[in-house]
Amino acid sequence: MWEIILLVLGGLGLFLFAINNLSATLSALLGDKAKKWLGYFTKTIFSAILTGTVITTILDSSSAVIIMTVVLVNAGALTFRQSMGIVMGANIGTTFSSQLIALDIGQYSPIPIFLGLMFSLFSKSEQVSSTGKVMLYFGILFFGLYTMERAVGPLKDDPAFLTWMEKLDSPLRGTAVGALVTLVIQSSSATVGMVITLAKKGLLNLGGGIAVMIGAELGTCSDTLLATIRSDRQAVKTGVFHLFFNMISIALGLLIFPLFVGLIEQVSGNASLEQKIANAHMAFNTTGVLLFIPLAPLIENLLNRLLPATGKQRQAAAA
Repeated sequence: MWEIILLVLGGLGLFLFAINNLSATLSALLGDKAKKWLGYFTKTIFSAILTGTVITTILDSSSAVIIMTVVLVNAGALTFRQSMGIVMGANIGTTFSSQLIALDIGQYSPIPIFLGLMFSLFSKSEQVSSTGKVMLYFGILFFGLYTMERAVGPLKDDPAFLTWMEKLDSPLRGTAVGALVTLVIQSSSATVGMVITLAKKGLLNLGGGIAVMIGAELGTCSDTLLATIRSDRQAVKTGVFHLFFNMISIALGLLIFPLFVGLIEQVSGNASLEQKIANAHMAFNTTGVLLFIPLAPLIENLLNRLLPATGKQRQAAAA
């Protein structure tokens, strides 16, 4: 059992290391271009959602995109209204990584690791070297998942573990576990990755996997809210909107949980269990965004009343 725990921790460590460095490397590679794109393509709610989706898909981290948005709002480069669309788009963008994780490509991860290492070490071009690092971190990310997948295999024969996993069928219990795990490891992508890994090994059923995935959406709000500490009220409203969006989506998801699980089962057909969970992740976040789009002006007015701009902020907005 200790060997399994150590291997899972090692795989999770590699995954988190890759996620953090991948986001930082891509941000550095894009430079100020990403910030300019955020400003150029967030004029309407729809363009802001699309921009948030694209940038999150590229950076593979909704938290990184939302935190960057909070920083830009705090700096006055973006308005709160623009940030709402980006936050919703980031929730869609993060589902593409779960689709990628559901593909069984972990066994090929040494290839991008080797190629990325060669490019980053031996290329004299900064651009090529940075691109090599991106390849390297992508390889490490999937190797971490592959390590966890191999580690949890023996748990199929552990009655105590199987009994505990069966309890995750309860929507509330599964959601609480997903939120807690994400709160601890500070990565909803890692939580969803672990869920898909357990599903691949037959250790988690569809209902339990969806419940934990839903909980991960709540846990990911913590680092966004931390980013708003010592920020102005416009930036704070961005963090509060992210929390509000996720809490309402989760409440609705839990309210129709059996129907949602049945719908995913029906729509996914003969797809593998891990693919069904990835489909559920995409359907859940996309549906949440579609429901929130018409409500965005009302929510904006509500948060403006709850957290009105200070005198200095009103003067800056008028200027």
